[in-house]
Amino acid sequence: MAERRQAEIGLMEAERAELRGLAARRNTAQALALRARIVLASATGAQHKQVAAELGCDPQTVRKWRGRFLERRLDGLRDEPRSGAPRTVGDERVEAVLVRTLESAPSDATHWSSRGMARASGLSVSTVQRIWRAFGLQPHRLETFKLSTDPDFVAKVRDVVGLYMAPPDRALVLCVDEKSQIQALDRSQPMLPMRPGQPARRSHDYQRHGTTSLFAALDVATGRVIGKCYPRHRAAEFRRFLDEIEAAVPAGLDVHLVMDNYATHKTRVVRDWLAKRPRWHVHLTPTSASWINQVERFFALLTDKRIRRGVHRSVASLNADIAAFIERHNADPKPFRWTKSADHILASVERFCLRNTPADAASQ
Repeated sequence: MAERRQAEIGLMEAERAELRGLAARRNTAQALALRARIVLASATGAQHKQVAAELGCDPQTVRKWRGRFLERRLDGLRDEPRSGAPRTVGDERVEAVLVRTLESAPSDATHWSSRGMARASGLSVSTVQRIWRAFGLQPHRLETFKLSTDPDFVAKVRDVVGLYMAPPDRALVLCVDEKSQIQALDRSQPMLPMRPGQPARRSHDYQRHGTTSLFAALDVATGRVIGKCYPRHRAAEFRRFLDEIEAAVPAGLDVHLVMDNYATHKTRVVRDWLAKRPRWHVHLTPTSASWINQVERFFALLTDKRIRRGVHRSVASLNADIAAFIERHNADPKPFRWTKSADHILASVERFCLRNTPADAASQ
């Protein structure tokens, strides 16, 4: 059914320039930037659903801010005053705090603290904290990210995710990788057990008793894991682990191997081994995209449940604990459910890049 005819938004040049300025300043309040982008997109004649899909928001949000702009123009995009005591800090001072927080740094630090911003702006610490909280700013926090620079990123994502979403008939899809340099650690003093109102405690220092490397292959259909620990992490060990997989897989099945492009996997001895076995098919994950290899999720479980808080006084003890964990996992295996299609993943990466690309670069 066709949508009802929408009132056209006619923008004057001054309005269009101000809206573009608000939308292009990636460091300003994102709520106001989104409203400006909604109006600019609506001014092209696009329907509510089209604008919502383009900007990744709800159609009701588009309808609300489009209507507010038609009623009060640019003033309609500002937040309405709320009930309560009148504000003592004007919009200009609030904007100054936001701009300084987002676009500058103090001379003696890498980021602003509430006390430092209070001194610089002449406001109280609590006022600065309220402004930051209202606009979702947390200067003390820092998160990490990593984008793959693999020129074949798109093709590899479609290849690997295609295996997860629609595995081939009479074939086994195995995610293979190594968790190297797992340390056998013993705390310098005994752990103190948990008590009511008191978490378990351990000493900050430890004693090292050697390392081991776990080679693992996860069957994406069943969740079962083939795993073995080796003292070293070389192509020779990886070649021996491939023999372990070969012995465990029924002869009548093809093997689709999902793994990264690590140097250990590319040596001549490994390539020759794979070339002699036509039922084996290799699917490489993109560089810097370990999240696409499902065996990494199993490694996270192992770390959380056995290694991080474990106490091991020898490599043999560590190996035994890892082998016991794999055995218990295989006694009641549960596959990880992959839900994101390749199109969904690639669209998400595109949105991330567009959100974090400077306006002048995005327009080129």
